[in-house]
Amino acid sequence: MVVSLEKIGKSFLKDQTFAFDFDGVVADTMSLFAAIGRDEFGLSDLYPEKITDYDLSRCLDVDMDTLIQIITRVVSADYNHRLGAMPGAKDILNKLAEKSGPLLFVTARPDGESVKCWLKDTLNMGEDICEVIATGSFDAKAEILQSRGKKLFVEDRLETCFHLKEAGIEPVLFVQPWNRRPHSFHEVRGWSDLADFFGV
Repeated sequence: MVVSLEKIGKSFLKDQTFAFDFDGVVADTMSLFAAIGRDEFGLSDLYPEKITDYDLSRCLDVDMDTLIQIITRVVSADYNHRLGAMPGAKDILNKLAEKSGPLLFVTARPDGESVKCWLKDTLNMGEDICEVIATGSFDAKAEILQSRGKKLFVEDRLETCFHLKEAGIEPVLFVQPWNRRPHSFHEVRGWSDLADFFGV
């Protein structure tokens, strides 16, 4: 049975007990990944909808060395392409910040500086209204969230959602092609759903 948190979303906003993942939730990172693959590595048929597993080696017919090179480019912000925001993210995140105060973003990237710069340049969110914590590991997110008193986390990686749930943190799964497997978590299909969820 899928859990519905629809009626209590506003309470997480009021109590400031929510936080967000970055890649695949706020930033359209897989589109960037695919664009680099097409334009710089000759992978002409690589598009985000073909990425149906977070473990890219399971769903893409691309050698591991090439995958690692592209991922490294994305994570280190070493690219000429534009990393776009997920539709609606800018307006809704800024509304949430107005209502709740500074927002927390927890990323599994090893370094958060490029994320901070992107949030400021792309979403107009400076360090006065947001904080970024880079864990370097998917499994380290739960401990960070617990230490900050967060009870709800918006995440696109299904495996991380299971880990968070075991740690007592309520996951909200941001629907993407790579997380379409059975689960019981509350889902949102985009930022308009999140706006309704939080009541902004």
